[in-house]
Amino acid sequence: MPVLPHHEIIGAPDAPPLILASALGAAGRMWDPQRAALAERFRVIVYDHRGHGRSPVPPGPYTLDDLGGDVLALLDHLGLSSVRFAGLSLGGMVGMWLASHAPERVERLALLCTSARLGTPEVWRERAEAVRRGGTAAVADAVLERWFTPDLRRRSPETVAAVRETFLSTPAEGYAACCAAIETMDLTGDLASITAPTLVLAAKDDPSTPVEPHAKTIADGIAGARLVIVPDAAHLVNVERPDVVTRHLLDHFLGES
Repeated sequence: MPVLPHHEIIGAPDAPPLILASALGAAGRMWDPQRAALAERFRVIVYDHRGHGRSPVPPGPYTLDDLGGDVLALLDHLGLSSVRFAGLSLGGMVGMWLASHAPERVERLALLCTSARLGTPEVWRERAEAVRRGGTAAVADAVLERWFTPDLRRRSPETVAAVRETFLSTPAEGYAACCAAIETMDLTGDLASITAPTLVLAAKDDPSTPVEPHAKTIADGIAGARLVIVPDAAHLVNVERPDVVTRHLLDHFLGES
């Protein structure tokens, strides 16, 4: 059963709508480095996945169908027939689901540091169990170590602290239930059905979804997709290299690349 996710909207009401979807354990504030610049050209809609931020936390486990269905419910609620969509990590997985299952709703697609199939089911089951036992604090150090390069952690500890605060505030059940969605996910067979012009943006130093095989598999599987590799960044590339990512998103969603 779809839930209506918590969402915030900035930008002119008559501007083209652009949805931003966040990573597992993050929330809409993850996109703060991009929101103002994107809102100058788009009606920016930032939402929280179910089980995250201020969205409802229905009992798990969740599936990617559930997470994608929530986005469709949001589009219907806002009266939007189609949108531009950018998603990072889990948000990118939702974007691929949406573009393959409801292609008429996605005009252009940007997939950041994500995967069509990620890890083994056992890994995600073990992570979900750890979080149900000890909350997101049980995995926070290991996750955040992969989200940022050592250089970013040294020069901007306040950035890491802010992201950590959001991560620790994520409900344990919501996080664990979304782990289940990734555990059962395999979008590799859906890539060929995506027709929206697609930007695949990867971070060169991302240990969570490295360029090979993840970004390369997606870019090869979607006809006409363009692969961009951002240097000196790890998994949360939009936070670590905000200006570079903003520029690529603007170029892509304005149809200039």
